[in-house]
Amino acid sequence: MYPRLTAAEAAALIKNNENIALSGFTPAGVAKATTKELAKIALAEHEAGREFKVGIFTGASTGQSTDGDLANAQAIKYRAPYTTNPDFRKHVNMGEIPYNDLHLSHMAQELRYGFMGGVDWAILEVCDIDDCGSEYHVYLTAAGGIAPTAARLAKKVILELNSFHNPNAKLIHDVYEPLDPPYRKAIPIEHVGDRIGVPYVVIPKEKLVGVVECNIPDEARAFKDSDPVTNKIGYLTAEFLVNDMHRGIIPKEFLPLQSGVGSTANAILGALGEDKHVPNFNIYTEVIQNSVVEMMLNGRVKDASACSLTVSNECLMQVYDNMDYLKDHLTLRQSEISNSPEIIRRLGVIAINTALEVDLYGNANSTHISGTKMMNGIGGSGDFERNAYISIFTCPSVAKGGLISSIVPFCSHLDHTEHDVNVIVTEQGIADLRGKSPAQRAELIIENCAHPDYRQLLWDYLKIAKGGHTRHNLPAAFAMHDTLARKGDMHLTDFAEYVK
Repeated sequence: MYPRLTAAEAAALIKNNENIALSGFTPAGVAKATTKELAKIALAEHEAGREFKVGIFTGASTGQSTDGDLANAQAIKYRAPYTTNPDFRKHVNMGEIPYNDLHLSHMAQELRYGFMGGVDWAILEVCDIDDCGSEYHVYLTAAGGIAPTAARLAKKVILELNSFHNPNAKLIHDVYEPLDPPYRKAIPIEHVGDRIGVPYVVIPKEKLVGVVECNIPDEARAFKDSDPVTNKIGYLTAEFLVNDMHRGIIPKEFLPLQSGVGSTANAILGALGEDKHVPNFNIYTEVIQNSVVEMMLNGRVKDASACSLTVSNECLMQVYDNMDYLKDHLTLRQSEISNSPEIIRRLGVIAINTALEVDLYGNANSTHISGTKMMNGIGGSGDFERNAYISIFTCPSVAKGGLISSIVPFCSHLDHTEHDVNVIVTEQGIADLRGKSPAQRAELIIENCAHPDYRQLLWDYLKIAKGGHTRHNLPAAFAMHDTLARKGDMHLTDFAEYVK
């Protein structure tokens, strides 16, 4: 058997300035009991006048028990690669936390390469443990994340055996860690449902410090319900893909889909699911949402591969209740496999993600408001969009009740360059940028995607944009960005000076 610890005892073993790697992915499958106790230790240490900070390495975002509580306790010395927690965001934007935003496919390998220092502790949430002589085989819960790399690199391991999760979760995991250069081989996934590894993570017995037994629900993220805008974006995107299929650009068998998280992604998948012209299709993505589980159970989605079940806890129980069927159709992988550029390109994945703003030439900002305030990390959108068969970005044409245009002259922060963006979709329409020059892209985006209230301003900007192949007037672009972000006559005069 394994040694047991309470969460408080486990947290007490972790020292100031150590690095912790966690299981989980957005925020499914994240260890929660130990980090919550660690935040209490940090608060007590700070009150006593002593510093207590740890580095946090994850597969993607976590929940309040990790990113939120540790950020509020001023206990994070470094964090990578992705987050969506509002408390963490606040402290990052106050300049209190060194935060490194990475493509999610890069995280595990950059840890192996040693770019971020050593891993002192791995804390993994598991649903079952097998004693196999000199090692334990442990089975992950609702996500793959960076767990095998975390466990292999860590000096010591703590397991959280969470009875909230059904032990049969082991039936949907495929654990595979690639070799590093110069020994790396091709990842042999040729179909969405291919499994190439084992269902468990190996923990040498000498590494395991103890097991924290708990029963804690996933800190499931709540997403807004669809609304008329997101539904229109969903309908337009589905119509566009159907037209591409009828034209022979997409094969008649269709291609695997990837979509980001949130109400727009659900609306798009829902629209595709309802379109009778689209055959039953596969999903190759990083997160499975409620809508995908529903479509899997009714047969609309044939097979799905992802890194996590980012679903409500009610939906998670539905997955566990239908494991006899889903074990043959649903696969959870590590993030460097679910987000692997090699596999995305081989399978011909159609990638659909959300932007905060898009500029006239097709550059997209998906992470920062006004170029400086972090909203969330880049996540896997770059992994998928750069390597997709078709790269699609969606966003409403306006935000804040129409006070802000999402179509701007020049993005205030660049996450995805024009070279990685094929199609822009807003509720106003679609701009198909494939095969278009910069000038042609600008005209399409203004005419098809910008809100009518802002089209003339954007046309006015093009009139004064200077240069050759890609025309810009950067002082005017910055003034225009301010104008679009603060609609009103007194700000229109700022831009008017440049139009003269």
